[in-house]
Amino acid sequence: MKLRKTALSASIVFALSIGGNVAAQTAPASSQEATDLDTVVVTGIRGAQEKSLDTKRDAQSHIEVVTAEDVGKLPAHNVADTLQRLPGVSISSSSANEGGFDENDRVSLRGTSPSLTQTLVNGHTIGSADWFILSQTETVGRSVSYSLLPSEIVSQAVVNKTSQAKFVEGGAAGSVNVITRKPLDFANQISAEGSIGAVYSDLPSSTKPQVSGLFNYKNDANTFGFMAQAFYQERELRRDGQEIVGGFSTIAPDAPVVATNPDLAGVMYPNLPGSAYFTQTRERMGGLIELQAKPSDDLTLGLSAFYSDMDAKNYNRNYMLWTGNFVPNQAPLPGYVIENGTLVKADYAADPSAPGYGIYDMISRPESAAKTGYTTFDAAWDINESFSLKTQIGYTKGQGETPTQNIAEVVTGRSGGGWQVRGTDNTVNWYLNNPSGPTTDGFGTWGIQYYDVIDKETWITSDATWFSNNGVLSSVDFGVRYADHTREVNSPYGSDPGDIAGALEGTSPGFYPGDFGSGLGGSFPGPGVWYFTQSALEQAVKNNSTVRKDGARHNYGSEFNINEENTALYVQANFSGDKWSGNAGLRYVDIQQDIQFWRGLGSDATITPDVSSLFGNFVNVRQNNKHDRVLPSVNFRYNFADDLILRLAASQTMTLPDYSALAGAVSLSNLTHTGTAGNPDLEPIISTNFDASLEWYFTERGLLAASLFSMDLDNYVRYATETRNYVNDQNGQVEPYEVTLPINSDGKVRGIELTYEQPIGDYFGISANYTYADGEADVPAGDDATDALVGTSKDTWNLSAFFENDRFNARVAYTYRSSFYHGMLRANEYFQDDFGTLSASFGWKATDWMSITLDALNLNDPTLSYYVADGHPQAFYNNGRQYYLNFRFKY
Repeated sequence: MKLRKTALSASIVFALSIGGNVAAQTAPASSQEATDLDTVVVTGIRGAQEKSLDTKRDAQSHIEVVTAEDVGKLPAHNVADTLQRLPGVSISSSSANEGGFDENDRVSLRGTSPSLTQTLVNGHTIGSADWFILSQTETVGRSVSYSLLPSEIVSQAVVNKTSQAKFVEGGAAGSVNVITRKPLDFANQISAEGSIGAVYSDLPSSTKPQVSGLFNYKNDANTFGFMAQAFYQERELRRDGQEIVGGFSTIAPDAPVVATNPDLAGVMYPNLPGSAYFTQTRERMGGLIELQAKPSDDLTLGLSAFYSDMDAKNYNRNYMLWTGNFVPNQAPLPGYVIENGTLVKADYAADPSAPGYGIYDMISRPESAAKTGYTTFDAAWDINESFSLKTQIGYTKGQGETPTQNIAEVVTGRSGGGWQVRGTDNTVNWYLNNPSGPTTDGFGTWGIQYYDVIDKETWITSDATWFSNNGVLSSVDFGVRYADHTREVNSPYGSDPGDIAGALEGTSPGFYPGDFGSGLGGSFPGPGVWYFTQSALEQAVKNNSTVRKDGARHNYGSEFNINEENTALYVQANFSGDKWSGNAGLRYVDIQQDIQFWRGLGSDATITPDVSSLFGNFVNVRQNNKHDRVLPSVNFRYNFADDLILRLAASQTMTLPDYSALAGAVSLSNLTHTGTAGNPDLEPIISTNFDASLEWYFTERGLLAASLFSMDLDNYVRYATETRNYVNDQNGQVEPYEVTLPINSDGKVRGIELTYEQPIGDYFGISANYTYADGEADVPAGDDATDALVGTSKDTWNLSAFFENDRFNARVAYTYRSSFYHGMLRANEYFQDDFGTLSASFGWKATDWMSITLDALNLNDPTLSYYVADGHPQAFYNNGRQYYLNFRFKY
């Protein structure tokens, strides 16, 4: 089967090789420069590339641009897929500790964390939402999930690498502005587009539908327009993985095994290596509505509404070697191997007194979902030739839900087992002797809990421009913005489990697929491993649990509420002269934070709790913070010639710490006795930025550019660990946990970007870029924490080539990202290893109104690898390849 997949990928690549008005953050100075869609939207790869370069060249600050046709022609199915091919842009396919999937989910700039990159739509914020529970409750960042932003809604995407005073604050490293289509920009009175197709995912061998449509109407006078877009996209995911769930643990000097094997004292071993089989069905649907009206030549009114809803039903099974249950107590058989303080090879015979050698977790989340949307009303008024005013009122809301987790944990394998560690880059070989068949032996369940996460904001903005006709001062921008933002996590009720084990006994099991793990290499259990089916587990939990809405199952420790009132004022002067232009401005920001959470008392009996539940005793904590700051920015542009441009920029930018870092809410893992908690005293991250770039547009659709950048990050957030006592909700006992906490530090990033785009003849072209980023955090002497910044890959590069004529087009692209620090995982610093992805697309214009496209993603079938700071392996994932076939229609 592997050979068949490889042959298909090779065939596609071979066939390709021979196939022989912009929103506020990039708005032009005058609305007079707006153009109709027949000159804004270009057709074909070459035209789209030319439009992107023209927009970049004309900009007053350093930007990167992708146009609508770029999104349509590249192998891309959400906005992040396309942005990753721009210089200085990195992507990740996970936001918390869930490991990577096959769809890019987060975007970051210039070697920084995704939380330092702000994502906007038409210049305004959008509520973020995540389907995965750890992203909902544990790692709750400032970044936006791109899995809810399909590429179909995009007219243009602009990456702002340098700041201006009129830009909405929040992106210390920069911002991404996704710009949608507007009705009055279309060339024709009536326009209609649609696509119908399917996606084939090779690992689950599944084919699912993909449908989208657009209708636009505007009147002859171009004074009223209406546009509606809709999309429905479904696909199945399968991820084969190996996880070392407990990391590498240390055999204590007083462990029983040390008495017989003293050489094992202080030696590390893999704790809970497991075969993780994850499946999911993602069903994404939604749409965009735009209304525009021009009551007069000087006044334009707009109403916009967007909605995206994704059901993300998923089931994760992890079949593990329960090393922590026997390694400290039982001597391995002769022949075990210790290398560099690690027990890299060991075999264990059956010990009748051992409680079990295998532990098996099955976690079903049948109702996981995420959704986001916004509604805006705006008015643009050209009051006279010297003054214009634009006002917008908006509301956005994102919501992530995990209504239930159906969990079964059983003991399996009572006849011994063993393992062999094969370095950082390879999976761990491990086995269980005589593993159990379907069983409820040692059955346990937990986490049958409801989680609801809300991210919402209401805002009003007023932006004005005064145009000057005298001297070098061309215009002055000034304005005000007020926003009220709330992020809250709620877990008000759950269920008391009954005889779930009895209901599962005798049910027909499912089994791991026969090719499980074939893309990972190594030898470990997988093919043929049994599991309770998702439907059987759901029914057993549902029919044998008691929902408790009386407060007994209120998980106060996971809840928090953060409200932020943000008022901003700015003034920006824009200058122009012979061969030069620039701007300078100040933005004043005032933020009032109201942070509320519940602090667990653990074993502290000296404080009277405010509330109690089965999760322990808690007191309510409320803290108010005030942050105000003046953020300066300067941009300068000099044209040595029409095709040679120098840009210089300096600014200060600000990002608030992640929500989960601010809130004191605690998330715990009973299996590993680790957890995370917040710190409400964290200060905002202030970045002092310098940027210099030289751009040579040496031919039509040609660019050779180099950029130097520097970011000094004051109050950068890094992590430390400490031991705290909490109630274990599985046994009701107060026990110690290693808890990871955020603290303020400082950091810096220095880097260079190189870009090359070149047409070759009339029909071919290539594009390449490279980014080098060197980042580090300040770590006090004596602290053994890593000095790496979250998200810093030293090397990121992209290479693509295309062919296009009047009927056919083809494109192949390869993206590479070197290893980077991902964050803390169960009190361990962990990293994602380097990886690259190969994608391709092919298009045929069958008629003037129909075209056929084939997009192929992850053709090289990459393995995503993770490791901890001491070099031990942590996890390996394989997601397979995806093929999208679409028939596109246009009227």
